[in-house]
Order: sequence, then C-alpha cells, then structure tokens
Amino acid sequence: MAALSDLLPVAAVRLDVPAPDWRASIRVAGGLLVATGATTAAYTTEMIGNVVENGPYIVIAPGFALAHARSSPAVLRTALSWVRLARPVEFGHESNDPVSLVVALAARDQGAHTAALAALARLLADPDIARALREAPDPASLRALLAAPEVRSPAESAEVPVVHKILTVCGNGLGTSLFLKTTLERVLAQWGWARHVTVEATDTISARGKAAEAVAILTSREIAGTLGEMDVPVVAVEDFTSASEVDRVLRDIYDV
Repeated sequence: MAALSDLLPVAAVRLDVPAPDWRASIRVAGGLLVATGATTAAYTTEMIGNVVENGPYIVIAPGFALAHARSSPAVLRTALSWVRLARPVEFGHESNDPVSLVVALAARDQGAHTAALAALARLLADPDIARALREAPDPASLRALLAAPEVRSPAESAEVPVVHKILTVCGNGLGTSLFLKTTLERVLAQWGWARHVTVEATDTISARGKAAEAVAILTSREIAGTLGEMDVPVVAVEDFTSASEVDRVLRDIYDV
C-alpha cells in the first residue's frame, strides 16, 4: 500500500490560498489533483456534488475537510492534494466549521489509499503534529512532516477470536469512514479490546446489508440521517480524529 507522502507530491500542496466559499476551496484542491495528473476536471465537480447531495459530512474534525467522491473514470490514479486556506470558510457543519484545511482524495479502488489515510488520521489526532502541519511554512516542510516514520504500537495476539463488529460509514466508503475506523481501532487497542471487536469501513448502501452483523454503526450526523431505521444503534460522531469522543461513544454502546 502507498505511504502518505507517496500520494502527496509537493506540487499538490498549496498554502494560504484565498477562497471565498467551500465550493471554491474544493475547486482549488481538485485543481491540484488535475495539475498533478491524478484526475480530470470532472472529479472536482463530483467532489462538490458529493457535498451537495450528502451534506457537509466530509468536515470530519474541527477545521478539517476531506473532500472526495466515489471512484469514477475521472480518477486516473490514487492521490491526495493539500490546501491550507488563507481564511477559513463555512461548509455548513454544525460543530466543525469553519474549515481552514482541505485535503482532497482521489481513489482508484478501495485499497491503495487505506494505509495513507490511516497514517493521516493518526497524525491529525496528535495535537502537536496537527499544529505543526497546520503551521508548516512551505510545502516541502509539510511533506517532510508527513514522511516522518510512525511509531506504532505492537500488534496484539490474534489468539482470541473476534466476537463483535462495528461499522463506520460514509457516503462512499473510502474516505471519512476510514478516518473514523482508524480512531476507533486506536481506542479499542487502548482498551485491550482489539482482539474482540473488528471495525469495517463501508458506504451507506453496504451498511444496510451488513447491519445485521454489527453491534453498532458509527458515522457522521449527516450520514446517520440518510440511513433511516436500522436494527442496531446508529451513533453520530462529530470529530473523527478525537479518541476521547470515540471513547465516550464506546462506553455508551457497551455500558462501560
């Protein structure tokens, strides 16, 4: 799987960019994907359309939006772009507006970008690293931060079988749900429950079919509203990078 820095060339990073509104911010991020040969211009339109159709669920943490759409012929290769705005803009998210950082994801399939997004989620969950990324003086410095080796926790033994499944859900199953999956897995590891609970990132259509396998569904407020009645609890998470919020959600689910 591609590393985070592999998917984000220096040419796909722009800092302190003026944008009058959320559509313009996504156009800038999409334009960088086009300029670096990752997508055609049609994909930018698809990313904007995703927000129009599903709401601002892509604003997954305070000040941070992960712009993306389903894989389509407009995606030529898996890649990221990174836009830091000169002035924050409103996406219409109840708790995470305004947005100052827009990262655009173009994914050719469900797998190539998984490790990269998981790495980004871990970096943004660390307050010191997140601040350094937001304050990076130039694209090369930012990319160096992203390329720094990660310190990972030792893997747990898999001797004890998994007994529960939790679904994380987004509109497309390949962007924001992976961020939430990473945070949830980190909290489960801290609890010592990683061997007992598996987490699957999926889209809204698949979630309906897989709900019977799960003990709960975690998603954004906007996506929760589109799922309708489900046979398992559907819990809205505001900050997909917040271990403390996910910890509270898990405690409610399991009455801990």
